[in-house]
Amino acid sequence: MKSQNYSTTFTVDQTPEEAFAAINDVRGWWSGNIEGSTNKLGDEWTYRYKDVHYSKQKITELVPGKKVVWHVLDSYLNFIEDKSEWNGTKITFEIGKKGDKTEVRFSHLGLVPEVECYDACANAWGGYVNSSLRTLITKGKGQPNRKENSVREKKTVKAKPIKKKNRKK
Repeated sequence: MKSQNYSTTFTVDQTPEEAFAAINDVRGWWSGNIEGSTNKLGDEWTYRYKDVHYSKQKITELVPGKKVVWHVLDSYLNFIEDKSEWNGTKITFEIGKKGDKTEVRFSHLGLVPEVECYDACANAWGGYVNSSLRTLITKGKGQPNRKENSVREKKTVKAKPIKKKNRKK
């Protein structure tokens, strides 16, 4: 018996085109820590979460209102033995009409129960896809990870000068 890739499906009242636009707004539902363009065929972009997870994706298929496919070119997961377990996997979003609703089917091809990351990664994808992406489609606002400042983006905070009060002598 062949292993099942991780997959989850939900339906929304919005159009396939609205779902497609939200999927491609990766910063709006996955993370503010995305570097690169995420909405054109051939785009390569990276995701980073602290020192826990890094992955580089390439958009290999983009069919407006119907399908989005990302190929994972490189990855690092610090919480498992095979840190590059995602390398070569594919992430797909298939969009279609189901009656008067729109169905979104997410699959991570290569994320199967036999791999070490399966439980943690399936749980994380479930939250990002079924909650954050779905909410971005239905309400216009997802719940992505907040952007963290990298070392090069470190902000300098200036202290406000303390005003001396006039004291009577």
